[in-house]
Amino acid sequence: MIATKAWAWLASGSAAMLGSLTDSLLDISATLMNFFVLSYALKPADDDHRFGHGKAEALAGLGQAAFISGSGCLLAFHAIERFINPVSVNHTLLGVWVSIFAIFCTLIVVYVQYQSIKRTESVAIKADSLHYKGDLLLNLAVLLALMLAYYGIAGADPFFAILVAAYLLYNAWQIGTESAAHLMDKELPDEEKTQIVAVAKSHEQVLGVHDLRTRQGGKVRFVQLHLELDDNMPLIRAHQVADEVAVLIQEAFSEQKHPEFGGEVDVLIHQDPISVVNKSSY
Repeated sequence: MIATKAWAWLASGSAAMLGSLTDSLLDISATLMNFFVLSYALKPADDDHRFGHGKAEALAGLGQAAFISGSGCLLAFHAIERFINPVSVNHTLLGVWVSIFAIFCTLIVVYVQYQSIKRTESVAIKADSLHYKGDLLLNLAVLLALMLAYYGIAGADPFFAILVAAYLLYNAWQIGTESAAHLMDKELPDEEKTQIVAVAKSHEQVLGVHDLRTRQGGKVRFVQLHLELDDNMPLIRAHQVADEVAVLIQEAFSEQKHPEFGGEVDVLIHQDPISVVNKSSY
C-alpha cells in the first residue's frame, strides 16, 4: 500500500493522497512498534515486575497518539497551504485504483486484528484496529476527493485532506485516552465489577463484600476485595473460602464462558470477621 500510494501521490500531486500515504506510514510504524512492545508486554511477571509487563502496551499507545497527532497537524497545514495556493491534480484515475486496492488490503488487516482482539484483549491491537477501521473511511474519502477533482471541482482535494487530518487527530485522542486509562489504573467497567461482587457473594459462606478495587494491565485484570465471614469460622476454613471465591471469579471471566471478558484474572482477597466490618458492603 505504501509503495502504490507513494507512486500515486508523486504522479497526481493530490494532498488527499498524501494524507492517505502519511496514514499508511504511521500504520506500519505503529505496527512495528506494537510487534516489539507486545513481545515485551507478554513476558511473565518477574522479581522486578511482580504485576507483569502489560502496561508496556499502554505506553506504546501513548507513543502512537503523539506520533499521529504530529502527522495530523502537518497534513492540516499542508492542506491549508493548498487552499491558498491551489495546485491541479493529475492522473486521478491512478489514484482511484490505488484507493480501491488500499480498501481491499485494509479489510483483510481489520479481519485479522478482530480475530486477535477476541483472543487477547490487547490494548495495543485495539488501538491499531481502531486506526485501520478508520482507514476504510479515509480511503473512501480520498477516493471521493480524486473523483471530484477529476470532474474539475476546485477545492475538493485540500478539503478532504483537512478531513483526513481531523480524523487522524480524533484517532490520536481515542488511542491516548484509552492508554492513559490503563496507565492510571482506571477501574474496570461497572458491569464487570457488578459481576465480580455477585460471584463472590454466590458462595454460601460469604456474608458480604467490601473494598473492591480493580484495574487492568494488558490482558490481565487485577481484582482486590474483602470478604465478610462468620466470626467463629476457623482461619484455615476462611483461607479455603477465599481460595474458592478466587477460583469462582477466575472461572466467571474465562474465555469459554464469556468471550467478551476472556482473559487472565489476578485475585487478591482479604478475610474480615463480620462483626468488625465498619464499611458499607456490596
